[in-house]
Amino acid sequence: MQLTSIKYVSEKREKDFNKMGVYTLEELVRHYPRDYLDLRHATLLKNAYHNDVILTVCEVLNVEVNRYSKRPFVKALCQQEGHMFTAIWFNQPYVAQKLQIGEYLFYGRVQNKYGMGCQMTNPSFERTDKNFKLKGLVPVYSLSGSLTQGVVRTAISQALKKVQYLSHIPAPLIKKYNLMPLSEAFFKVHCPESAEDIKKGSQRIALEEYFLLISAFKVIKGGREEARIRRYTATESDLEAFISRFPFEFTAGQKEAVQKIFEALNSPHKMNMLLQGDVGSGKTAVALSGIYMGVKSGFQAAMLAPTEVLARQNAELLKRYFPDYKVETLTGSTPAAEKKAIKKGLASGEINIVCGTHAVIQDDVVFKNLAFAVCDEQHRFGVAQRSSLVEKGEGCDVLVMSATPIPRTLSLIFYGDLDVTTIKDKPRSRQEISTSIIPERKYNDMLRYVAEQAALGNQTYFVCPKIEGDDEGTVMSVTELFDDLRAKMPSVRFALLHGKMKDKEKNAVMSAFKSKEYDCLVSTTVIEVGVDVPDATTMIIYNAERFGLSQLHQLRGRVGRGDKKSYCFLLMGTDTEEARERLSVIKTCADGFEIAEADLKMRGGGDFMGTRQSGRMLSEIKNLKFPVETIFTAKKLSDEAFSGILDTRELTRIAAEKYKALSDVTLN
Repeated sequence: MQLTSIKYVSEKREKDFNKMGVYTLEELVRHYPRDYLDLRHATLLKNAYHNDVILTVCEVLNVEVNRYSKRPFVKALCQQEGHMFTAIWFNQPYVAQKLQIGEYLFYGRVQNKYGMGCQMTNPSFERTDKNFKLKGLVPVYSLSGSLTQGVVRTAISQALKKVQYLSHIPAPLIKKYNLMPLSEAFFKVHCPESAEDIKKGSQRIALEEYFLLISAFKVIKGGREEARIRRYTATESDLEAFISRFPFEFTAGQKEAVQKIFEALNSPHKMNMLLQGDVGSGKTAVALSGIYMGVKSGFQAAMLAPTEVLARQNAELLKRYFPDYKVETLTGSTPAAEKKAIKKGLASGEINIVCGTHAVIQDDVVFKNLAFAVCDEQHRFGVAQRSSLVEKGEGCDVLVMSATPIPRTLSLIFYGDLDVTTIKDKPRSRQEISTSIIPERKYNDMLRYVAEQAALGNQTYFVCPKIEGDDEGTVMSVTELFDDLRAKMPSVRFALLHGKMKDKEKNAVMSAFKSKEYDCLVSTTVIEVGVDVPDATTMIIYNAERFGLSQLHQLRGRVGRGDKKSYCFLLMGTDTEEARERLSVIKTCADGFEIAEADLKMRGGGDFMGTRQSGRMLSEIKNLKFPVETIFTAKKLSDEAFSGILDTRELTRIAAEKYKALSDVTLN
């Protein structure tokens, strides 16, 4: 059903919803809250951190109006348990008439940066003795354009009454396990009366979505073992000679992975393999070994990367290790004449290996005999993109690389269409990274250390958390930090990187940082995994408790890539026992798989899949929080559904459609 079928959505609001990927009422009810305001309890400002949105009780001591500034504002001096802070409203002069001396409830965003005072910006407010709005459990949604929280809440409440909720779990299983009706689950998520409502509703919806996803992989894998049509002629001796070109000895894990690829390429079926390993485990060297088997046998190979920086970095490696073969790079910024020549060379077979971005999977790129494709799943080359690449070569063998260590049980579920190979050890040349939690009193000492390192030619990353659904807050946060650091360390050269920059700008900044035009990079979490900056020796992460442990481990892996001792400093916005317990795992553990297991136990299924930080598993579960047991229950139901007892013809059809529709299946 169209969004405009409900009275509350005008054509203008429909366009704003469209910007968030919401086009129908069915998609609207799947626009889940990114958070909930527990307005049953107020929060003390001293327990809030920068950019948090909270409800708090305070006493207003004084109100002043400035009508003559470029941005007229009303400012209130407030007190809470002896602590003074200010609240400010821009371009809202009427606030001065409504706000008086006395006790109020404030609801809004906290500005509480390191070394600066506390402030609330444009908060909603009501007197504590006349509170009618700021109460209960209130859902908070991602917004776009002119949409407000009130508009989205009202639109969703209307849509909930109109949408038809169809479960794909067979009716006998719904009855057997007494599953909640989907309509009730959606209502509990969007209109909860208690935290238990949110938990039960989220679990039921997640169960439905994972049941269909796992069933899709089951259906596809069950019928996907295509017979091999290309015969590889590269021998084990050829492979050993190629591996000897590397200036280091392969680890046992790398040798085992290469052997598995060799066996898969000589099996009767085409290869679909996921190669996963910790940061720095040497996956790229293994992938190059696979590419060698392809080109040595007379076929073409392709290697996809998410950005031009990484594509060109991979091309440099390939040219170094494949001097006897023609290697080209194809990206969005490749000049038209050069792009035309590359396409001609791929079609004729003159070019043996191509490195590129999404430009490689465009319709007008044709290969003569593509046989081996490497795709970097961690950067959201999902099922659809893999298919686009694979279809360019008949019976093409595929190697998908992921640097996100996940427990084997989950990898078998979520990469269900792939055979999983894991590199568990690290190259001996990798530096151990010393990790510390930095208290606020040591903040300036840390900055002095960074300035000293910059003078020695060592580089530093400063990373701010991504606040999902509030891109403006994210960019303001990182730009404010950028300005603050430049003011405090004028002798240090700072670069800025964030998600609102265009790809060309981001690539230029990363290239300049890599070539040491800058000493420090201030960034959100868009720092590219895989980019080698050997002189980057320090990683500083703000509000580290906001991140998942696996993501912190990924960020930490950006340093220690050269031969210099490297450090990771974690800064906490809120010093709680839970935050310290989580961060102590990162501090004491360097094994990505152990960290992933701990992350899974601490965060549960929804958070672990990265739906609150960077990337997502599927849009259908975005923002839902549920225990990981829900995923295993979904697998159990799927196994039971396909056990041969039930009629699964309709489920098989829907599952196959689901697989085709997947475009971003990543664990991040």
